[in-house]
Order: sequence, then C-alpha cells, then structure tokens
Amino acid sequence: MLSDKLIKAINDQINYEMYSANIYFSMKAYCDSLDLDGFSNFFKVQIEEENYHISKFYDFLKRTNARILIGSIDSPDNNYDSINDVFNKALTHEKKVTARIYNLMDLATEEKEHATASLLKWFIDEQIEEEDTFSKIVKKLDKISDNSAALYMLDTELQSRTFVPPVNANANQ
Repeated sequence: MLSDKLIKAINDQINYEMYSANIYFSMKAYCDSLDLDGFSNFFKVQIEEENYHISKFYDFLKRTNARILIGSIDSPDNNYDSINDVFNKALTHEKKVTARIYNLMDLATEEKEHATASLLKWFIDEQIEEEDTFSKIVKKLDKISDNSAALYMLDTELQSRTFVPPVNANANQ
C-alpha cells in the first residue's frame, strides 16, 4: 500500500507532467509563429509523450486504489529569443523532470515500495532518452548558427517525427 507521502508525490508529478505539456504547447506555438512546421511537429509529439506520461502515473495510482488529485497548472513561459533558446529551455526543463523522477525513486526506495520503483525505472530510462534527444538538437542548432538553409533542413527532418507508444510499457504497471 502506498503511503500518503508517496501518493502526494505521484499526484504532484502528474500535475508537473501536465505543466510540461503546457510548456511544449507554448514552444509549439512559438515554432508555428515562425512557420517552422517541423519544429512545431517535434513539440506536438512531445505533448503526446507528456500525455502518455500523465496516463502512466494516473493509471498506476488508479490500480493501487490511491486518490488521484488534479491541481492547477502554472502558465508556461511564452517568451523565446530564437529556436535555439526554445531548445535550450526545453533541455533545462527535461533536466528538472529527471531530478523530480530521481526524487520520486529515492522516496519509493526509502519506503521499500517496489511497485512504484518498478514504474519509476521506466521513467528513469525515458528521461535518459529525453535529455539525449534535446541535447542532440541543441548541438545541431549550435552548429547551424545563422545558416537558414541548414535550419530548414533540420525543420524538414523533424517533420517526420511521430509518437509511438512504447511496446510493453504497461506490462508491469
């Protein structure tokens, strides 16, 4: 049985994942304002991933008969200086998400809550992938600098990104 402290922490994470989706909506809107459809698509997929994360946490609490509480969501920053700024802020955000997941794992480990630790292992692996994805795009954007042709090539590349729910991601959760 989950402790009240762990239930609260997971509910907080559900709400933070909703906030993350809001951040990515803001970034998508910025990309749309620049007519960068591929970058916009990239963030559309990020929003879908965040919604998937919300569902994983939600379903876990539901299956453990814990009370799910949805709170208010802060407004995201809507001010960006460039596409580079967007991705640097996104990478910084993903690092915050990673820290939050690690804190949840620390709590689950401290409480010897193995089912929660199993769920969080998936999220830890996911965060490695998320940070790597953003880091690679930041590096590409840094190399591109002011080369608009290269920017549009990357935009075209990102247009093909799609969300595919992980296979067997819910097998143990």
